[in-house]
Amino acid sequence: MSATTEQTTPATTSGQAHLDPNRRHDAVLLFDVSDGNPNGDPDAGNLPRVDPETMQGLVTDVCVKRKIRDWVDATRGTEDRYKIYVQGDVALNDLHQRAYTELGMSARGTKQARADVERARKWMCDNFFDIRTFGAVMTTGVNAGQVRGPMQLTFARSHDPIVPLDLSITRIAITRPEDMQTVDAEGEEGGGKRTEMGRKPFVPYGLYRAHLFVNPHFAARTGFDAADLAIVWEALVRMWDLDRSASRGMMACRGLYVFSHESPLGNAPAHQLFERVSVGREADVAAPRRFDQYEVAVNEDDMPPGVTLTRVVG
Repeated sequence: MSATTEQTTPATTSGQAHLDPNRRHDAVLLFDVSDGNPNGDPDAGNLPRVDPETMQGLVTDVCVKRKIRDWVDATRGTEDRYKIYVQGDVALNDLHQRAYTELGMSARGTKQARADVERARKWMCDNFFDIRTFGAVMTTGVNAGQVRGPMQLTFARSHDPIVPLDLSITRIAITRPEDMQTVDAEGEEGGGKRTEMGRKPFVPYGLYRAHLFVNPHFAARTGFDAADLAIVWEALVRMWDLDRSASRGMMACRGLYVFSHESPLGNAPAHQLFERVSVGREADVAAPRRFDQYEVAVNEDDMPPGVTLTRVVG
């Protein structure tokens, strides 16, 4: 399939297999960035993350999960079942305490009866979308147990090496009042700073690929259901528009391919299915700057028995 024929709205070709939480799912996610920083590294002056040996760009799983969390919070956050656990305005231990309070139990730090911890763990799964989806360690302060989530993501890696750029920028607003003026040796006040300097790190262009996995056994333990699964696929397609900022440039979902297995244990190895989705740069393009300079090919021939492919985007 040529990149130029990419669909821009979710569409399935195989029914609702990708919405069944009782199946195992392995998915390929393609997204790109133009003139933006998809995931800055604080240890490198917020430059875009790279593999130093290949110079391929990297985006962490934590970064993608944050976007999913923000989408769910924006679209379903008023509903009790779709609260977000990992957020910036509430301490995690306060949320653990809330579970015990709501259940009428007494919290005694990290030393809790096993039955109480299990009740608190279930309450947290029932009320927080990201716990029952990604899992959480809730043993700090007040012990609410540990959860291994059914959905896991890999780091995203760019198809080609990227060029992390860091441009100088200026602004005319001065931060400190004392910098507005200077005093020379004769005691005469003179003009102070006129501009402040800053930096703007970004990638001219990068096409990134990540892999996702959904385990039905863990889904049953956390209460992750079909509605949750549908929200995840929707978020992966649409969350980029909610997350717009000047620093991130132009980011978009360019492909989402879900391989669904009839068996909860899987009908084929994930890596073999992922190899069916290949990305190639057009031969006459030395430095890609657009998605249509790539070609995405999906091999649907001789699909392993029991495996269904859904092209959500692509």
